[in-house]
Amino acid sequence: MFLEVFFDVETKKLFEEVDGWDPAGLGVSVVSAYRRQLDENHKEVGGEMRSFWEEDFEKLWPWLEEADRVVGFNSLGFDVPALEPYYSRGLAKLKHFDILAKVKEVLGHRLSLDALARETLGHTKIAVGTQAVEWWKKGDRESLNNLRQYCEMDVQVTKEIYDHGLNHRRLMYKDRWNESREVMVDFSYPVIPVKTEEQIGLF
Repeated sequence: MFLEVFFDVETKKLFEEVDGWDPAGLGVSVVSAYRRQLDENHKEVGGEMRSFWEEDFEKLWPWLEEADRVVGFNSLGFDVPALEPYYSRGLAKLKHFDILAKVKEVLGHRLSLDALARETLGHTKIAVGTQAVEWWKKGDRESLNNLRQYCEMDVQVTKEIYDHGLNHRRLMYKDRWNESREVMVDFSYPVIPVKTEEQIGLF
């Protein structure tokens, strides 16, 4: 069995509200995560979506620590450093799989989650990050519920993009001339060689 966790972070502030461009200074309002179990063929056999407010982060850490893959989009560039001040054991040391990093390795440049989702899935996110910060600042029950739903939708879109890349080995987007393009990706797990009886006998 394999365990994968998809996650997304929303922040309390925007970059223009803090000094510099370090995500660690933004503060985290909520983290949404989808944890799923995969069989030996990497097919999903069960999953659960949860959102964690700051007072719940201690319940989030085991999800991330136990995962065979911690999957995000621009997670190494944004989500991990934003969340790092809350975690004392080195969040970057976990088994991260950053979809944007994989795409950039192939294309040589970045693409947004929206751009990939719109062309690959035919749908995209329900709002933008600035709206998420506004919801946090309002702080009423409806706004916080909207914030949670937005973060969970980001996780769902990230999971769908990942699954498409895993199953079809390509993602779609439009270039600067509005032409449809595809980027070939390999999200498969590394194959672990199985030792034969003859090899085992050599040791």
